[in-house]
Amino acid sequence: MVSQTVFTLRPRPRRFHLVTDEVSANLPGLPETGLLHLFIRHTSAALTVNENANPDVQADLETIFDRLVPERQPFYRHTLEGDDDMPAHAKASLMGAGVTIPITQGRLNLGTWQGIYLCEFRNRASGRQVVATVIG
Repeated sequence: MVSQTVFTLRPRPRRFHLVTDEVSANLPGLPETGLLHLFIRHTSAALTVNENANPDVQADLETIFDRLVPERQPFYRHTLEGDDDMPAHAKASLMGAGVTIPITQGRLNLGTWQGIYLCEFRNRASGRQVVATVIG
């Protein structure tokens, strides 16, 4: 069985945001076993799985990515949409547009300290559309 749904995460400012509960609330009923694939339909945000307990991880990831891909570099050509736009595209490419999570006993089989992150790389973004595909 394969099912698919599209939903929109609420708008958030630039940061790494735990969205596990919001994602779970938008999913159809999960099979006993299978896979969930999440794909974000944007080029300036990403999804990843990481630490869900200590918010310092979120802050540190933001600092790391801002240092890896700084704003206002003289060699950027794509600059008409703001100082955060081209860096947001680069950061999204580094992180990736999707994640796959196993489903076990009808639940997402994340590790004890894992959560789903929305990596929002724009200062002001609209809600982000996510395609959720359940296989199982």
